Amino acid sequence: MPQAYEAVIGLEIHCQLATKSKLFCACSTRFGAPPNTQVCPVCLGHPGALPVANSRAIDLAIAMTLAAAGGVRQRSEFARKSYFYPDLPKGYQISQYDAPICEGGKVEFDLEGRGHAVALERIHVEEDAGKSIHGADAGADGDTLIDLNRCGVPLVEIVTRPILRSAGEVRAFLVELRRLVRWIGVGDANMEEGSLRCDANVSVRPRGSDTLGTKVELKNMNSIRFVGKAIDFEIERQIAEITGGGRVVQQTRLFDERAGRTRPMRSKEEAHDYRYFPDPDLPPIVLAPGRIEQIRAALPELPRDRAKRMAAAWSLSADEVAVLASTRDLADYFEAIAARGEAIARRAAAWVPNELLAALRSRGETVEAFPVGPGAAAELLALVEEGAISGKIAKRVFAEMIESADSARAVVERLALWRISDSAALAPIVDRVIADNPDVVASLEAGKKKSLGFLVGQIMKSTRGQADPALVHKLLEERLL
Repeated sequence: MPQAYEAVIGLEIHCQLATKSKLFCACSTRFGAPPNTQVCPVCLGHPGALPVANSRAIDLAIAMTLAAAGGVRQRSEFARKSYFYPDLPKGYQISQYDAPICEGGKVEFDLEGRGHAVALERIHVEEDAGKSIHGADAGADGDTLIDLNRCGVPLVEIVTRPILRSAGEVRAFLVELRRLVRWIGVGDANMEEGSLRCDANVSVRPRGSDTLGTKVELKNMNSIRFVGKAIDFEIERQIAEITGGGRVVQQTRLFDERAGRTRPMRSKEEAHDYRYFPDPDLPPIVLAPGRIEQIRAALPELPRDRAKRMAAAWSLSADEVAVLASTRDLADYFEAIAARGEAIARRAAAWVPNELLAALRSRGETVEAFPVGPGAAAELLALVEEGAISGKIAKRVFAEMIESADSARAVVERLALWRISDSAALAPIVDRVIADNPDVVASLEAGKKKSLGFLVGQIMKSTRGQADPALVHKLLEERLL
């Protein structure tokens, strides 16, 4: 970005709440159901159908507020947000306006080794609209089909203050917010399935100015990477518009991921265009005494607090703890292993990010469903620590544990993988390798010490990695040096 201008970015993040039923009716929220099969008179807005607020959704919204250090209102209200769109069958959306469930709060994150904090304007509860399916995705070019399954699905909208300055900050913030949402169980935050969506309000202004530029809203971004790309493009587009003598028009723009650019969608609405008014069918939400504290007490240790504690407890580097505390399940898994002792903890700090995560990715499984639990993994790492098997053999044992569900010790016993630490057993193998490599032995005797490594490698290969390397070195030195 040219130094003469700076960007001002605010975000509106919609997060689907982890409920089995919708916000105001008993219809399922299950993803992937056939179109228009999870609907009823309430979520379709039929005359006479009365909504009833889902108390579980309210509790999750309170949990999100507390995790973000926001203030929970004792009394909040639902309002009707009126606008016309084909996938909004009622002609209005039930949301919150001047009495949201949360005001304020913040989300902290790290970027390039420095801590940052993004202040929140508000968090409010609202229902989702349906989904319009256009063109080829609908089965024929030019068609638009409507799936109303998402109508009434419960959301929280998290609105930041316009204090972000770059796409990099936005990406880091969204990664941390997604971690927080998943960590406390508020939602799965899956952007590909639409359970986490981010709209970005972007403007530019002369650097150092206190006056906000004209705001453009960006939509249609289904990954954190695309959010960053859309913002980068839009900042450059607006600067080019201004420096070229034009002006930025307030509008909503869509991100075209194939072209890597934004394009106009419609003019941008203001709050008064939605004609908000209190929903006459829904009473205010008045929280009973003690409900907020009960929800606060049920929250787990928050991710940034957990990461700091883990780093101190197990002497983890910043890179290690960034992986090990990336999800609550992974942190639990690691700490269950680390409880076996400091030496096992150090091995686990390397093994979990490499071996475990690789296995999870290749199998498409979660930590919770993985067949090798932390107790079994701790036994495997203990065998390595004791010198009973090598790190290379441990990889083979781990793969067999995944397939057979046997313990590490059982696999090693069944496949005869114990480390060979008996001089009498190794001596004939050492003698044979010496006899088979006279040229290497001659170069070693001539002073080329690196030749010893070749002979060690040949012996390890002959024993399928089971020989004790220290003992192999000793035997070779006794014979040749």
